[in-house]
Amino acid sequence: MTDNRMIYFDHQSTTPVDKRVLEAMMPYFSELYGNPSSHVHKQGVAAGEALDNAREKVAGLIHSEPEEIIFTSSATESNNLAVKGFLQANQGKGKHIVASSVEHYSILNQFPALRESGYEVTFVGCDKYGMVDPMAVRKAMRDDTALITIQTASSEIGTIQKIADIGRFTRKRGVFFHSDAAIAAGNIPIDVEILGVDAMTCSAHNMYGPKGVGALYVRNGNLIKCQIEGGMQEFGMRSGTENLPGIVGMGKACELAVEEMTTRIDHLKNLQIKLWDWLEKNVEFLEFTGHPMYRIPGHVSFWIKYIEGESLLLMLNIKGVMCASGSACSSNLRGEDEEDLAASHVLTAIGVPVEYCSGSLTVSMGKDNTFEEVDHLISALPEVIARLLAMSPLYSDKLKGKDPYAD
Repeated sequence: MTDNRMIYFDHQSTTPVDKRVLEAMMPYFSELYGNPSSHVHKQGVAAGEALDNAREKVAGLIHSEPEEIIFTSSATESNNLAVKGFLQANQGKGKHIVASSVEHYSILNQFPALRESGYEVTFVGCDKYGMVDPMAVRKAMRDDTALITIQTASSEIGTIQKIADIGRFTRKRGVFFHSDAAIAAGNIPIDVEILGVDAMTCSAHNMYGPKGVGALYVRNGNLIKCQIEGGMQEFGMRSGTENLPGIVGMGKACELAVEEMTTRIDHLKNLQIKLWDWLEKNVEFLEFTGHPMYRIPGHVSFWIKYIEGESLLLMLNIKGVMCASGSACSSNLRGEDEEDLAASHVLTAIGVPVEYCSGSLTVSMGKDNTFEEVDHLISALPEVIARLLAMSPLYSDKLKGKDPYAD
C-alpha cells in the first residue's frame, strides 16, 4: 500500500453501511416521509408498504414469516425484549433461566434485576474454544425452567454455537429458547426452523446496514410483553413510531446478504486462512482463541504473551490498521465494575489466564477487505510485536530466566 488510507478490521463492532443500502434509505428521509401508522393518505400507505417490504426481507434472511419480525432500535433492545418480555408475559412458566457464561452484556446485565424479581439463573460454561456443550444446557434445565438464552456466535472469539442441537430438546420440552444472533445474522446462513429457536436477535449494523435498527424474531404463538408502552406498533410488542429509513436499510442489507452470502463467506474464509496460517507460522508466544473451524468467516482472534493488547492496537493503528481488543462493547465501560471487566469474561470463560487476557486481539475482516490489506497487516506485525517485546518488563524477566506470571 502506498496511500495513507486506514484499513478497517473491526467488523464485529460494526460494519460500514453498504452504498446500496444507503441509496435505498435516502428517499425515506425527505421524500417518502410518511408514518407507517397513517393509513389514510398516500404518504402513510407508501411508508406502510416500505415497512412490510423490509419485514419480508428480514424474514427471508432467517427463513421466518414476516409477521414474526419485530423491529427495534438495536440488538440490545431485542435481547431485553426477548428475555424480559417473555418472562413478564409468561410468569406462570417458572422462575428459572439458563444462559451461557459467554453471553453479551445486553443479556448478562438483565439478570441482577431478574434475580431481585425471584428468578434464578444457571450459567453453563464452555470448553477452551468457547463452545457450549448442548448436553450441559440440557442438564441445566429444571422443571421450572422458563427460558434458555444462548448466543449464536461470539464477537470476541468468533465461535459459532451448536444452536440446532440445543433447539431440538428445548422444543421437545416446550421451553422458550432465545438466541442472540447479532453477530451471526447476515454473515452466516440462518434458518430459525432448523435451529429450533423461539426468538432470535438480529442487528442491522453488523451486516452493512445502519446503526440504530435491530429486529427480534418471535415464533408465532409466543407471548412477549411490550417493554415500551405507547401506540402498540409492531403487533403490540414494541411501541413507538418506526425508524423507517433505518428499517428500509436493514431490509436492503438483509436482501444483499441473501444474494451475496456464498460469495462473501468464500472471500472472508480465504482472507481468514491467509492471516491464520501466517500467524501460526511466524508469531512466537501466540495462542489463538475461539474454535478453529466453527467460527465467523473472516474472524481471527488471539493473544500474545508478554505484550498488552491495547499497546498492540495503538501501534497497529499508527501503521494504518484498525482492530479490536476484547469485546468492543466492554472496552469503554467505566465505574465500579471496571476492574472486573478489565479481564474479558469471555476469555476467562475459555480458560485464558487473567494475566494473559490483556494481550488479546480480534481481527474481524469484512466483505470489502482485500488480500492486499491482509498483507499490510502481516508486514506491520513483526516490527510492532518486536518493539512491544523490547519494551515489555515481562519479556525482560523471561529473558532473565524468571517466570513473569508467577505469583
